Amino acid sequence: MSNILSQRWLLNRRHFLRGLGASVALPLLEAMIPLRANAVTPTKPRRSVFVYIPNGVNGMTWQIAKPGRDYELSRSLKPLAGFREDFTVFSGLHHPNGLGQAHVCADTWLTGAKIDAQSARKYENSVSCDQLMAEVTGEQTRFPSLELSISSGTGRPLNSTTLAFSRDGVPLPAEENPRQIFQRLFGEEPGGLAARRAKLGKRRSVLDAVFGEAKSLRLELGKDDRTKLDEYLHAVRDVEQRAERLDSWLDVPKPVLDKKLAAPFQRDVSKANAGEYWRTMFDLIVLALRTDMTRVVTYMNGSEGNGLAIPEIGISQARHNLSHHNGDPVVLERLAKSDAFIMEQFAHFLGELRSVKDGDEPLLDRTMVLFGSGMSYGHSHSNSNLPILLAGGRSLGLKHGQHIDYNRTQPGQDYTLSYDEWRTLCGKPRDEKARLNNVILTMLQKMEVHTEKFVDSLGPVSEIV
Repeated sequence: MSNILSQRWLLNRRHFLRGLGASVALPLLEAMIPLRANAVTPTKPRRSVFVYIPNGVNGMTWQIAKPGRDYELSRSLKPLAGFREDFTVFSGLHHPNGLGQAHVCADTWLTGAKIDAQSARKYENSVSCDQLMAEVTGEQTRFPSLELSISSGTGRPLNSTTLAFSRDGVPLPAEENPRQIFQRLFGEEPGGLAARRAKLGKRRSVLDAVFGEAKSLRLELGKDDRTKLDEYLHAVRDVEQRAERLDSWLDVPKPVLDKKLAAPFQRDVSKANAGEYWRTMFDLIVLALRTDMTRVVTYMNGSEGNGLAIPEIGISQARHNLSHHNGDPVVLERLAKSDAFIMEQFAHFLGELRSVKDGDEPLLDRTMVLFGSGMSYGHSHSNSNLPILLAGGRSLGLKHGQHIDYNRTQPGQDYTLSYDEWRTLCGKPRDEKARLNNVILTMLQKMEVHTEKFVDSLGPVSEIV
């Protein structure tokens, strides 16, 4: 087939597939990908989602007492009973660089970096694992990664509202409004393609001017100010690169969704109804994955300083206040109810991933989901024995249905799950080698990121591969 005929055939095939998309929600198929982005032979998608909860949990109702496969789900985890073979619960994990930290737990959850929490001027982070994954998968999707949060933007140093950090440790802004996120993913370009391309061109001109001014300004600055300016320019460069990617996809039509599928995202959802808001955000993630708009998502359902109250179950306190319980049984019971409610919404998410087919497999089987917190015992900001579970990814080679417990120093050792024991478990790691980055390294390798180490990791978790 000649080159011209070959290109014409590809175009006709794409028009046919997009015509189908007018009546059903099609994923972004190989034939819809720009020719320049399709140079690499496509493989079955590999996906990762990271879901963060702030301020730790009530360990007395979260902690599982028995290791291995023959364990009983704790009260907080019972909403996940229908997915027992689809996830692994970990106990005793920690970030060595995160020990003793307070409100930077989310900043380092996916980076494992050591942050100077005493001075915001010295704040330095490193690349988050999701962005390493996005570098591998991003060429095949319109959006290399999707950053979601309860609060838009990046927050501030030492209390970020995003989990994602670039190669230079610069926070990537997250989005909080489901309707606006849906519009960005699936909506038409305001003013049409020509207007959008002109806007991107104007942005590049502004960025060029910024770089030119900064180059001369840098010579007049002291060392600390030059460092700050360099960090800013790194962020600007990241914006420029993202704009270039968007420009390369402008000629590729977005998936056309049927009205029923799109309807839930056409209105604003109030955070005053926490359950509906969380479920809507989870449904949006499923939609983004099933249409292959992205393969990497971070979702911060609350920050250490901003977690939702849950009035629908009678909890008027925000999660931060619940975490500072000082051992009060009444407040601890509210925290336990909050934990269980969040797990109900997470179970909804897993259910949606399992119900959607990705070819002949459930979407869940090709999607790894890391759920947890960078804090364990919120009252004193303890960072050992982190609440962590990993779900999905069966077709990527993960084995689940077990509780991996690094807290046990002796076989057959049992917990009393008393308040004092929970607090002790969270104070200092029982196993120095039980590192959250071992789990993250496992995920990176399953996403085909070619690395043998991530920060302080010691190796992949052999029990789940």
